[in-house]
Amino acid sequence: MKYVIAIIRPERLDAVKRELKKVEVNRLTVSSALGYGEQKGHLEVYRASEYEVNLLEKIRLDIAVNDEFLEPTIEAIRRGAKTGDEGEIGDGKIFVLPLENVIRIRTDETGPEAI
Repeated sequence: MKYVIAIIRPERLDAVKRELKKVEVNRLTVSSALGYGEQKGHLEVYRASEYEVNLLEKIRLDIAVNDEFLEPTIEAIRRGAKTGDEGEIGDGKIFVLPLENVIRIRTDETGPEAI
């Protein structure tokens, strides 16, 4: 079992969800995130004053998958999150972590069956 965390652009969420549905990944958690990397932020003007916005809005996806779904999940996220053919700085990152155990509260199932 693996735990996949993806940080993507907010406007790419629908495309990523469509791609995940195609590979039968139907369970995910979506939350808002703030951060920056190579993009480093940008300047905005508010009431004639410029200020630097260095924390950009992102979306965080958390997905627990069984091992056989790992590669299709990663490829679906890559297809949905990439901007254009070449991609752009700020398209996001995917982190893959080992997942020791999962427990479904309703049925008390554990391990791969609980996912």
